[in-house]
Amino acid sequence: MTTTAPTRSDATGRRSATRRPIVPGRVLPVVATFALFVLLFGVGSVRYEGFASGQVFANLFIDNAFLIVLAVGMTFVILTGGIDLSVGAVVALSTMVAATALKAGLPAPLVILLVLAIGTGLGVLMGLVIHHFEIQPFIVTLAGMFLARGLCFVIGVESISIKDPFFRALATGTIELPGGVVITWSVVIALAIVAAAVWVLHRTRFGRTVYAIGGSESSATLMGLAVGRVKVAAYGISGLCASIAGLLFSVYMLSGYGLHAVGMELDAIASVVIGGTLLSGGVGYVLGSLLGVLVLGVIQTLISFQGTLSSWWTKIAIGTLLLLFIVMQRLFMRRTS
Repeated sequence: MTTTAPTRSDATGRRSATRRPIVPGRVLPVVATFALFVLLFGVGSVRYEGFASGQVFANLFIDNAFLIVLAVGMTFVILTGGIDLSVGAVVALSTMVAATALKAGLPAPLVILLVLAIGTGLGVLMGLVIHHFEIQPFIVTLAGMFLARGLCFVIGVESISIKDPFFRALATGTIELPGGVVITWSVVIALAIVAAAVWVLHRTRFGRTVYAIGGSESSATLMGLAVGRVKVAAYGISGLCASIAGLLFSVYMLSGYGLHAVGMELDAIASVVIGGTLLSGGVGYVLGSLLGVLVLGVIQTLISFQGTLSSWWTKIAIGTLLLLFIVMQRLFMRRTS
């Protein structure tokens, strides 16, 4: 009886079966986003004098603190396979409620609690409608967007200035870091929310259920997971983050206005997708969404340093990146299926 040596294909197959990828597939989109951010920041550093300073990097967080918080909430919703189009309008509503309540003489802590309650309540309401009536999130949150934006103009049609000492102190207060770099308290709040979201998604049963729902809602139900409660809570978290973003935006602008944050929900969705979260749900990271916001911020900074380009080029660049990352998502899904 003779034996044959293993063929080249057998040996290759055996080696490929034991070979593991250097970067796990789930992390690959986040790595791509980080590489893109480093590339864009590197291009700016080479081309423009002073671009590579620590303060320019810190300004990416200062100017986008509210968008970071908004993207965190959007990440929870998209991970479940949903979408929330109302967040930009909730930001505007939060600024209007805050400005009006402060102008009426209510104390700042009470105003903050009121704004957070309104944002969270709207999110929970939309989540309940989506889950119990089985309506597409796109439709429900679109209705929520019109509702919140309409309520802004019921409160007032003009811009309302914020003169409260607490809000103004928060707006002007800074924290000095080594090297003469300064950040605002809004950055601290935004990063604290990012850290809390990372812990919730990766260290709690609630977070694991969020990923399970996005992977397959029917399978999550068969596993006995609290699908309904977690889906509603995800939209509640999105509403809460939108109201916090509204408070940070009111501090940033020191005003409330019904036309604030028009289109900001699209920036949040773009940040989450560019950050590597699949629109179909189940795959994504909060840190990826943070990187997505920073990518948008560095694009705006590049255009600002250029000085001769219209701000609309930011939208063109974001649209191009969004399309590229959606194509990458499709390729990733085909590879893993």
